Order: sequence, then structure tokens, then C-alpha cells
Amino acid sequence: MRSNRVLVIGLDCAPPELVFERFRDSLPTISSLMDGGFYGSLESCHPPITIPAWIVMATGREPGELGMYGFRHRKLGSYDETYIVNSHSVKYPAVWDELSKRGMRSCIVSVPPGYPPKPVKGCWVSCFITPSADKQYTYPSLLRFEIERVIGEKYVFDVEFRTEQRKRLLRELYHMTDLHFKAINHLASRKKWDFFMFVEIGVDRVHHAFWKFFDPTHHLYTPGNEFEHVIEDYYKYVDQKIAELLKVVGKDVLILVVSDHGAKGMRGAFCVNEWLIEKGYLVIKHKPGGVVDLEKLSVDWDRTKAWGWGGYYARIFINVRGREPRGVIDPSSYESFREELADELRKIDDPSGRRMETKVYKPEQLYSTVSGDYPDLLVYFDDLYWRSAGTLGHGTMYLPENDIGPDDAVHSMHGVYILHDPEGRISQGRRSASIYDIAPTLFELFGLEKPIGLRGRSLVEAV
Repeated sequence: MRSNRVLVIGLDCAPPELVFERFRDSLPTISSLMDGGFYGSLESCHPPITIPAWIVMATGREPGELGMYGFRHRKLGSYDETYIVNSHSVKYPAVWDELSKRGMRSCIVSVPPGYPPKPVKGCWVSCFITPSADKQYTYPSLLRFEIERVIGEKYVFDVEFRTEQRKRLLRELYHMTDLHFKAINHLASRKKWDFFMFVEIGVDRVHHAFWKFFDPTHHLYTPGNEFEHVIEDYYKYVDQKIAELLKVVGKDVLILVVSDHGAKGMRGAFCVNEWLIEKGYLVIKHKPGGVVDLEKLSVDWDRTKAWGWGGYYARIFINVRGREPRGVIDPSSYESFREELADELRKIDDPSGRRMETKVYKPEQLYSTVSGDYPDLLVYFDDLYWRSAGTLGHGTMYLPENDIGPDDAVHSMHGVYILHDPEGRISQGRRSASIYDIAPTLFELFGLEKPIGLRGRSLVEAV
């Protein structure tokens, strides 16, 4: 199958339960794309995190191959050296790289990790990890000034969503989204392109900031609160913006709507390092006087066997002799100790005494190739319903809210996809798919063979 042009609309964190069910009747544009194409839940990668999930989608490669297991990474062999992955961390070609080789033009906007901007045959606008609009964030470089003339101000990449000032956040969220679509509409109408892909991060931010206000099953939900309809109203707004964009691009464009993962209400945050201390795996010299990061405590590394990182999932690192500066676990005992630790993590109960449905993975169980600075264990507390809290000093292992600022939603393993061909060459219906299927699908839409080594299969069924 060969399409003239393809537009990929990325809605970060959009779950099937909202898009396909609860909000469907309120989203006429998205609903019409579903009616005229095929769609379904899209299983994310492990871990289901914005980075690496978007670049997994664009390259068809596993996080283990990419060496990306989240935003922040620990430099193996160090206790405190960390770094944030960026666009230069991606060592495999994305779909737009392959299209560029074949002379086709791409316009890439806000696809993580998109900073610093990378040369592409076409144009590039970097993503939410961009430090500020004072940095160079476009390719070509002069495109930055063109965008700012169009939107009338400096570009906005993200909002501070972990705040109690939610009315201010709501204003900033709509303002940011409006600027994004002004820039997208301008690029879509004024630039030559065969492939256009953008990601709207605002969908993710509205979930994390307002989930407890609209979800009756959330433990902090209060009926009739002033923010009860914020998430649905924002979805309606985005649906309207998509409608405006589709008018701009015309009817000869094949549309693919995707999300990198889903969302669900957070049940709480589990203090993984407090648990490791109680179990004797992590040893500190002095108890904290208040809530602190592990990095600010005096850790007795000569007696510590393991420590953890917080986040939507936990990363557990083992203090291995010869790998860490003051390692204590002999390499010959590494595997047996890792098994012991994994078994203990699976036995953790929630505050009510219910056994959590905790999933513990070794990297090599998830990935065919393991590269980069990987953790020794990846832990999804209670199937990701419980966030991992890396801080200490709370006086409890169970927190009703996030430990680093307001955040009442967690990630789920399934996002969405909708594939719509206005020319009717694709069958209609609903079926589930994998995030690894997106890159092969895009190659087929352009009539190209998928590169060797890609996982997944094309979703296209030509009539």
C-alpha cells in the first residue's frame, strides 16, 4: 500500500477506557475516525513510560536495544552519577530517518526525546525535555523565529503539573495546547511533507493533575468538586483542535492516532527504600530528620546490598562487587541474590493486608538485547497502581499521594491507536495491537519494506 501522505497524531497517555468508552460521545472528530477506520488498544513497551515509549514506537526497537529505561538513568558503576536521555541517545534510525534516505520529507513536532533538534529532511520542533525556548529547539534553526512570529510569543514546551495551584495550571495547560496547535497548523499548511508526526503532552499532564477529581474509584475523589469535568472538557478541546487540523491537511492524508501508554488512578506510593532498609538490604548511618532523597543520606555502602529509585515503576540496583565502587554482593552470588530480592518484593502487601499484584522483571526477561545503564530489577507495584517513592523519612511505607508533588494518576500498559484512510482502502473494526506494530505499519503505508530487526507486524489490511 502506498499513501500520499501520513499524519500521526500523538496523544500522550490517552487510555482506551476514556477515548473509546467514557468520552467517545463527546469526541466527534476522534469518533468519526474510529467509525471510518480500525482501532483498538495499543500495548505499550516495558516500562510504559513516555521515554522510552515514543521512540520505541518510532524505531520499532525495544528499550533494551535503545538502552532507555526512563528519563533519568544511573551511570553504571556509580552511586550518584545520573543523566537524562535526549535525542542524541537514540542510536537506531526512526521512521523519519528512513524516509529521509528515500527523499521523502518529514515534519516532527514534540516527539520525545526530541531535544536537541536533529537534522531531518523537512523540519523538527523539539519536545517537553527542552530546557527553555531560549535554547535552539528547531531544525532548521531559523524555523524557531518563524514559529514565534506565528504564535506571537515564545514557544511553550510543558507546564508544571505537580502543583496545588490547579486553576493556574489549567490556564497554562490550555494556553500551551493552543500554541502547540497554532504551530502545528502552520507547519502542516505551509511546509512540504510526506510524513507529519506530533505529540501533545497536555493529555498526560491533565491526567496527572486532575485524575482524582473525576474518577469515582480514586481514594481521594470527592463528588461534585469544581474540577470534576476538567479532563473531559480538555479532551473535547483537543478533539476540536484535531478537527481544525484535519481541515488544514485536507482529505488525501491517511490519519493515525496513537498514544504511548494509558493511565489509571494511583492508589498510593510505596516507599521502596524504607522497605529495603527494614529488610536489611539498604543500610544508612543516620535516620533522616525529615523527608529526604536517598542521595542526601549517608549510606553505608560497605553493608548495603541494594537500593531503589522512585517513579511510576521502581528501578532496583544491586551493589555488586567489582561493578560498584564499594560493592558487597559477589558476582557468583548475584543471580541467587537477585532471585531472593525479587521473591521478597512479590510478597509485599498493601496497607489493608492484601497481597499486591506486584510484577518483578529482570531486564533480560523483557528484552532480547540489554544495553545501556539498565537496572537489575524493574518493579511494577500492584500492577503499576502504586507508584514507587524513592524518598525516605515519611514514617510509613505507604503514602496516600505522590511523594514529590501532587500527582494522582499512574501509567497503564495500554494506550490507543486509530488508523483512518479517507479513501476507504483499509478495513474497519476493532482489534488490539502492540506499540511495536506502529513502525512496520508506517513503512507499509509508504510502500516500503520494514528494516531488518524490527519487532511487530503491519496493521494494514488493504481492501
